[in-house]
Amino acid sequence: MSGTYNPQLVFAAFLVAILASYTALDMAGRVRHTKGSVSRAWLAAGTLAMGLGVWSMHFIGMLAFRLPIPLGYDLAITGYSLLASLAASGYALWLVSRPQLRRRQLATGALLMGLGIATMHYLGMAAMRMDPGIDYDPLWFAGSIVIAIAASAAALWITLWLETSQVPRLSMRLLASLLMGLAIVGMHFTGMAAANFPAGSICSAAGNGGMDSHWLALVVIVATVATIGIALIASVYDRQMRQRTGRLSESLADANEKLVQAALHDPLTHLPNRLLLQDRLEQAILKARRNGQLLALMFVDLDGFKEVNDAYGHHLGDHVLRLVAGRIARAVRAQDTIARLGGDEFIVLTQVDTPEDAAEVAQRICSTLAETMPTDEADIAIGASIGVAFYPQDAQDAHGLLASADTAMYHAKQHGRNGYSFFTPTMQAAASDALRLLQDLRRAQQRGELVLHYQPKFAAGAPALVTGAEALLRWNHPERGFLAPDLFIPLAERSRLILPIGQWVLDQACAQLRRWHDAGYPHWSMAVNLSPVQFTDSELPRLVADTLQRHRIPADRLTLEITETTAMKDVDASLAILSALTALGVRISIDDFGTGYSSLLYLKRMPASELKIDRAFVRDLVHGAEDAAIVSSIIALGRTLNLRIVAEGVETREQQAYLSELGCDSLQGYHLGRPMDAARFLDAAGHGASSPG
Repeated sequence: MSGTYNPQLVFAAFLVAILASYTALDMAGRVRHTKGSVSRAWLAAGTLAMGLGVWSMHFIGMLAFRLPIPLGYDLAITGYSLLASLAASGYALWLVSRPQLRRRQLATGALLMGLGIATMHYLGMAAMRMDPGIDYDPLWFAGSIVIAIAASAAALWITLWLETSQVPRLSMRLLASLLMGLAIVGMHFTGMAAANFPAGSICSAAGNGGMDSHWLALVVIVATVATIGIALIASVYDRQMRQRTGRLSESLADANEKLVQAALHDPLTHLPNRLLLQDRLEQAILKARRNGQLLALMFVDLDGFKEVNDAYGHHLGDHVLRLVAGRIARAVRAQDTIARLGGDEFIVLTQVDTPEDAAEVAQRICSTLAETMPTDEADIAIGASIGVAFYPQDAQDAHGLLASADTAMYHAKQHGRNGYSFFTPTMQAAASDALRLLQDLRRAQQRGELVLHYQPKFAAGAPALVTGAEALLRWNHPERGFLAPDLFIPLAERSRLILPIGQWVLDQACAQLRRWHDAGYPHWSMAVNLSPVQFTDSELPRLVADTLQRHRIPADRLTLEITETTAMKDVDASLAILSALTALGVRISIDDFGTGYSSLLYLKRMPASELKIDRAFVRDLVHGAEDAAIVSSIIALGRTLNLRIVAEGVETREQQAYLSELGCDSLQGYHLGRPMDAARFLDAAGHGASSPG
């Protein structure tokens, strides 16, 4: 008895085979690239989709088969065939999810999977319960099993190959699905070709507890397509989620990289910052200690950078800092570390063989930074002061090495600038002493250790006539005694302690002047020196106005002295500050005149009241014709600009006479009166104050 096939159902079986193959390949990739409960979920879903797909293809093929007798299928045996398909599919997916699959494992897996598929097929045939039974051609029967095993081996190999190859994944997966579908269909119809139905056979499952073939066809097709469709939809959704997660992960990684860059690098120059420098310095010290190497750390501080910022603005200053970073990078080796600590401070860390090598590098940096930097606004010229410290002789750790290099840098700055200095223990002693002095200075005002002495000022033509005093700050240190200003004022300026100290000096001087006025000397005036830091403080005019009002001092009895260098550093800013001060009525004195670089064009615009001739020109006035010419010129200039002339440092009678003859308005110096406390000053003034106090 021979059968026929329904072409539509045969084609449907082929499509289901291809769809099941594609789903199986996709699920295999999911299982292989996930772990834990997610991997087990994809394994279960893949087993269901693939097993049901292969089984469905088989039964659609069976339903496409027609005999001249009614056909049906036993429900229990049909279920056993489905279990066989699910078992074979589950084993295949589990096998390809292994980290490694050797040839022996692949062959064993292909054998078991092929036998499982063949079992599913022949159980499905047995579900017809033919009577008499089906005769199978041995050759075709064996061929179907061989095809099942070969198809299984091909499926396993293709799955693994797709995971490791670099070919386009989608196109190759479609081609592989087509080949696997053909192999599965080929196995089925080879098995069907092996079946011989004797004449007069009947199907015992038809109408005797079996399932109607038409109903079965509809159920199988709908259930299979739905299951595979759901699996594919889940797979597509998972792929989209993975892609989205991948993009998010890349964005997070990029953001994290930028955060790390920002945390460890200077945003302006992109050089390592203090945090990254600390790590590199510690690593370099460990390496140098292990290999017995010499490590040099150079602390680079720019000379004149503040003036660039003040004159041209921070935008040009930032551009200069970037240029400096590039020049330093070109002056050192690629393996050396360059860092920016902040402001105009840079660090160079390099391994050297001898101190002379470090000196060569430092000199190269000084030379390249001293070259003019052309910019759109101006050609900028700056220098650098460099302090050099070595590991292991100068310090044993990162903090100590930085501190030693910093100390050496300040030594270089104090001794000419635009050069370098090696650290020495004497520098450390001086730095430690300065630090202790600074710590004492922070408490000096609270402890009442700061005092004012007053040096009298006299009318040049009448040496017995006191016209006022200059307030001079002294520090009565509990251990060192009275300290002159040049020992602690630079420390106060660097730490900005000069602002509260200067406020105290102004208040105490005006309070003392009030007492003198009340004592019967209302014509006396008081001169107070302003440091450069005080002079640039925006609160200075308000502070002066409040102090004058608090002590009821006429504004023209207060003279504020600023050095010529301070006044000329930023002329426009100085003019604005001086104008605000003179608007209050106070007098302005240009101190140390002749030692700076005054321009007559700017000097005539300065709202100053007097010029103060520096003591350096007075010292050799009688015997030095050159100094006499300078003093005469200053006096003539002052007269032309309607300025009072004050000469300081008068130490002899000859100097006093000569300066009076030249036309000075006021004199002060040790010959006329030394600085003294307020009580002695008043006593000396009451007795004429014509002799040293």
